[in-house]
Amino acid sequence: MNTEFLSRSIATLLFFLLAACQPPSDRPVTASDATAAAPVATAAAAGPLTALPGKEGAVPQLTQTTTVRMQTTGGELTIEVYPQAAPNAAQRFVELAQSGFFDATPISRVVPGFVAQFGINWRDPHKAWEQRLFDDDPTLFALERGTLAFAKAGPNTNSTQVFINYTENNQLAAPRYNFTVFGKVVSGMDVVDRFVQVGDPGGGLDQGRLWADGGAYLESLPVKPTMIESVAVVE
Repeated sequence: MNTEFLSRSIATLLFFLLAACQPPSDRPVTASDATAAAPVATAAAAGPLTALPGKEGAVPQLTQTTTVRMQTTGGELTIEVYPQAAPNAAQRFVELAQSGFFDATPISRVVPGFVAQFGINWRDPHKAWEQRLFDDDPTLFALERGTLAFAKAGPNTNSTQVFINYTENNQLAAPRYNFTVFGKVVSGMDVVDRFVQVGDPGGGLDQGRLWADGGAYLESLPVKPTMIESVAVVE
């Protein structure tokens, strides 16, 4: 995948890859249209995260934690980031938080029973992160409720967009999709549950319009999304 993947057309593809993994909105999220949901993992001695089924012997011990606070218009979340779980993803999320990338940006996609997604900032200098792709980490941990992973358009196309799982979504793990858990909401999932659903019921807001001129686009919306006011690394 070349560095043009987050052009308007490929930004749309990023949405479709995740959208393809969800069931239609008129039935419960218990399986995906692309593949059946993986069985719920049993607890493994890996600390705050659970190993994927079959990965129990491969997961690292999570002895390092970075704490991030996210203040939204709906309330505050505390997120723990685990560098040993997914080094590339953890590093990028912390870099984005420290740079102010997430500040004053919308929760752009809310699909109850599936995911809430964020991570588009159309302003300079933050917009430059759109093209800074990073490689996938191995998929080792279960995509349980409250866990975070980067959205992407294909292998090694992670950039800035992140989703929070509303439910267990192990169908998004390797080998088919390889979405990789790097952190978890440890306080404030009630806030995540109240995120405002806007735009298309499955796809959320138009990513191309957000990247092009998010301010004007948000102003035009009759229903406003939940906004991220600030994200800060606290320890």
